[in-house]
Amino acid sequence: MTKIEKSAQEWRELLAAKGAEPVAFAVTRQAATERPFTGKYEGHWSKGTYSCMCCDAPLFSSDTKFDAGCGWPSFSQAASESAIEERVDTSHGMRRVETVCAQCGAHLGHVFEDGPAPTGLRYCMNSASLDFEPS
Repeated sequence: MTKIEKSAQEWRELLAAKGAEPVAFAVTRQAATERPFTGKYEGHWSKGTYSCMCCDAPLFSSDTKFDAGCGWPSFSQAASESAIEERVDTSHGMRRVETVCAQCGAHLGHVFEDGPAPTGLRYCMNSASLDFEPS
């Protein structure tokens, strides 16, 4: 897969053209985090596909979304094994696993090992990093 690379200005322009939330650039390109319970997909339960706000790569199916009660949209499984890359994140005095879009490197959120069966994973995502296509 060829990685998508753009300058900061190109990402800003692309996100603006897509009507992304104002915080989308800070979240996707600078690894910021939206405040809990403020994202548009936290309480969103329609059927469809959640994709990367930056490059439209499919990331999650609504079939794997669950209410983790944490304030961010949570999923138990990625759309495919190659959709998301994981990186060690030692910011904020803790050790976590950051998730980024494998296609463009957009920061999505973090993955934790406290999710439901069968995966036991909780992909805790920022709504600002996601777009949704109903099925």
